[in-house]
Amino acid sequence: MPCTFHRTARSCRRGDARRGRLIVLALKTCLRFFCAAVAVALPASLIHAALPAETPDVSGPSSLAGQLLIAAPELREPIFDHAVILLAKHSREGALGIIINRQAATAPIAGLLKAFGEDASGVTDSVRVFIGGPVDPAIGFVLHSADYQRPHTLDIDGQVALTAAAEALRDIGLGKGPQKSLLAFGYAGWAPSQLDDELAHGVWLTVSEDLQLVFDDDRANVWADALERRKPLR
Repeated sequence: MPCTFHRTARSCRRGDARRGRLIVLALKTCLRFFCAAVAVALPASLIHAALPAETPDVSGPSSLAGQLLIAAPELREPIFDHAVILLAKHSREGALGIIINRQAATAPIAGLLKAFGEDASGVTDSVRVFIGGPVDPAIGFVLHSADYQRPHTLDIDGQVALTAAAEALRDIGLGKGPQKSLLAFGYAGWAPSQLDDELAHGVWLTVSEDLQLVFDDDRANVWADALERRKPLR
């Protein structure tokens, strides 16, 4: 079985269950005390720095960007156990996705902005905070509906998009943000050809993106609901 602890090449080593529990605990602790505040102040260009190159994968299957990856029932590593991942990028250089069913907290936007040293005047509402994956948990992303666009927004497929947290949070708090969104720290990353190999070995199942699954479905039901909607790859 291939390495299934999905990280970039520099960190792709399969961890044992204890290591997985420690990663999840560290991520939740980080979010609880807002130690990821520095991530929200990072420049938007970091989204594109974190993503694989734009070069299409001409040597393998078509890009699966915009698809949902469903962890196979046999995948029991804690952070990926029953995970559902929105794949934001998939090319010959690798892949990147955001776990959409690992909610860690719900936080007032005003409180977040104040903790980050940002102006919170006029800001209302709260955001769901998710553990997006084990790679670079200090980087914040807002995954959102594509009705909202900033200069550095990554439009994944015309339905969903990804924007650096710093650019989107205040707009969301002022009622000028996207219709649907979630805030995530960290991401799941794959080295070149790694995801394709894992798909071939049945580590992941795929299903077409569904906005209800991504943003509205009860997070406790996302994995089961995604599995029910799965169709075989062409």
